Amino acid sequence: MGFGVAAPLWLHAQTTAQLQQDFDAAWRAAADRYAYFDAKATTWADVPRRYQVALAHLSTRDDLVALLENMLDELYDPHAQLNTNLAASFRLVPSGADLWAVWRGRAAVITDVRAGSDAERAGIRPGDVVLRLGATPIDTAVEARLGRTYPHSVAAARGWALRSVLAGRHGAARPLQLRRGDAIRTVELPARDQFGTRPAAPVTVARLPGRVGHVRLNDSLGDDAAIAAFDAALDGLRDARALIVDLRDTPSGGNSTVARAILGRFVARDLPYQRHLLPSEERETGVRRSWLELVSPRGQAPYRKPVVVLVGHWTGSMGEGLAIGFDATRTGTVVGTAMAGLLGATDHVVLPHTGIGINLPTERLYHVDGTPRESFQPAVPVDVARAGPPTDPFVQAALRWLSAPARRARPLPQM
Repeated sequence: MGFGVAAPLWLHAQTTAQLQQDFDAAWRAAADRYAYFDAKATTWADVPRRYQVALAHLSTRDDLVALLENMLDELYDPHAQLNTNLAASFRLVPSGADLWAVWRGRAAVITDVRAGSDAERAGIRPGDVVLRLGATPIDTAVEARLGRTYPHSVAAARGWALRSVLAGRHGAARPLQLRRGDAIRTVELPARDQFGTRPAAPVTVARLPGRVGHVRLNDSLGDDAAIAAFDAALDGLRDARALIVDLRDTPSGGNSTVARAILGRFVARDLPYQRHLLPSEERETGVRRSWLELVSPRGQAPYRKPVVVLVGHWTGSMGEGLAIGFDATRTGTVVGTAMAGLLGATDHVVLPHTGIGINLPTERLYHVDGTPRESFQPAVPVDVARAGPPTDPFVQAALRWLSAPARRARPLPQM
């Protein structure tokens, strides 16, 4: 006689009441655990009332997904996200985006273009000004993307919305009207998603002029295979006089096991590499909880030669943590632009009736010197507007830094 295994509840259709209960569970999880409310203009308590019409008419799981997306939009936080999406959902930023843009006054200015993207192939460059998305003025498109529980004048929210609408929706082409100088042109970016598959190799290795090794992480900080691949790369570059660790393609983040394994090859003893703060415990108990996370040595001997760490707008989450770790332990000099600026460390919440997962930033993260991770700036800045293909301004800046006479075998930190 066999025994059947009960299927999870979310494999069956849910009632309206169950969908509403899952919405309430999601809203309460954020209310209790989200770490950045004091940095937001959001009135979180007002969210259920603002969406009460949609809440009353929930009938399918897809209805709930759409409503939860709207709920998370109230945080204007790209690190707060669902583990599922609809065919017409907005792409995630930075992992699904190929353009980075900011507001300069009333102008929406492209400040970076993702290497190898449709946007780069279409000739979009830093400095281009976005005028329209299709027939819609860009400021109107951004206004429609903003939430209901905060003033639409909030600069951080407007920046989030701008980058989101430029990333676009899954399955939808993006006709962009752009101005460069006095010239105006329209570029249509294809509807296809560009970045949905992991590269075959966790790391890519190259040798650059001047006996400099180059190890690039291919969005693999969540892949345990990256540990052995990085070890093999480092061992194969023993004869190089210096090393570049390239974190510019880590938009999906990863886990601290892989990051600590990589950083552990560069330290001689246990060292703090990032600081944590858990606001939910302080809200509940009135007692502040914070701690330093350590990285431990790994391998026979630490790497002692000069190290440059490359970062950019597609260095996200754990990539950002690894970059500040190199800086905090004084084992590498960070070169590049500001990073993605994703907030905190996330916890995963699974809703009981639908099984929908939500990643919520629940811990604040800091450099060991107290700088919020999202505010960290590279020691050597790179101006991407001054160069374009085939020149890689990041690598060129790294090589210039490494060519200075003082760049000899580095002493180990005495912290």
